[in-house]
Amino acid sequence: MSDRQGYRVELTPTLEQRARLGQHAGLSRVVENFCLEKVKAALEQREAERTYDIAEEDLTAIPWSAPALERMWRLEHRDRYPWFTEEGLSSRVPKEACRVRAAGFKNFFDSRSGKRKGRKVGFPDWRKRKHGSRFRYDAGRARPESPRIIRLPGVGKVRTLEDMSWLTGRIADGRARVIGSTVKESAGRWWVSFQLQIDRADINEHRTVPGDAPACGIDVGVKTFATIVDDDGTVIELHAPKPLKAALRKLRKAGKAVSRKKPGSSNRAKAIERLARVHLEVANRRADFLHKTTTMLARSKRAIAIETLNVTGMVANRRLARAISDLGFGEFFRQLEYKTRWYGSSVWAADRWFPSSRLCGGCGTINRELTLADRVWTCGCGLVHDRDVNAARNLLEAMNLEQKAA
Repeated sequence: MSDRQGYRVELTPTLEQRARLGQHAGLSRVVENFCLEKVKAALEQREAERTYDIAEEDLTAIPWSAPALERMWRLEHRDRYPWFTEEGLSSRVPKEACRVRAAGFKNFFDSRSGKRKGRKVGFPDWRKRKHGSRFRYDAGRARPESPRIIRLPGVGKVRTLEDMSWLTGRIADGRARVIGSTVKESAGRWWVSFQLQIDRADINEHRTVPGDAPACGIDVGVKTFATIVDDDGTVIELHAPKPLKAALRKLRKAGKAVSRKKPGSSNRAKAIERLARVHLEVANRRADFLHKTTTMLARSKRAIAIETLNVTGMVANRRLARAISDLGFGEFFRQLEYKTRWYGSSVWAADRWFPSSRLCGGCGTINRELTLADRVWTCGCGLVHDRDVNAARNLLEAMNLEQKAA
């Protein structure tokens, strides 16, 4: 059975290749803005036509789809953007830029109609340099040629910082296929992320969770990132590194250095890159912790009971927003979901309104007076509860009861 998986590797381009990568990122930005310009022009034209009582079916068509946007690009780029052909840039980048923009329009309409879950998505806006440098290739246009070389259309053969034998071996024997790739720059460093259709059967079988592994309940929180209670009574507390909190002083210093530099100067560009490096370090530390934690849980627990948190609503609390964002609860639950599927374990999520912290594990009474400040509380039946341990234990019990009933 094949699965979809991402594989990211850092590039070590030459100075000439860096310039070419930057040109392709600029091309992607230009095409995305070209597509938005065409859609807005068509919308304005339709509004004008309505004032002349033109029938709805005769109004100017709006190019919402990727093929329609791509046709417009082909028709106009020779006159409006002659440098595209003169510089020999890859034709695959505009194709994917049109798809990205069309996907943005679709997400907007799906969000308005309720087809798309999550927070409401706004109408696509103009893409600017400050939004970052990135571009995409479709299918297997960009692909590894050897364990240390990647061929990027329009750029050439680019060396990688890490060995890719794991990937190239699977592509060679047909166990993996590149279905798309994204090239992105951050803090002066370039990465390529491959989207793969891959057969993970051998990996998953080798790392399958043991049949006698314990089930557990997990309560997440700001003070203690995860309190884990196994069905044998073992309690484990995991503490997050909180990389943003640790780097706040460094971020303030780097931010002030940027504000003191003259706009447009080379010193300001260097200061911005230093600030970006600090942000990248924060993101990498958080990602490293989340990946190691979720992998450990997925490979050592046969069943995991978790909460269903309204992370968006929690972040709306200005007193907790920074701390919650620093922990990455949403990414933690997302990684648990697909890794448990890989390694043969399972995740059970409680209903959002399940009172895991307020429920007494002994008598079943719900303590409606419990506040966030109460870390330990005593029930009327005499049991003294640690808030986090009690919540994790209640989640585990709820999962067991539902599985028995099924």
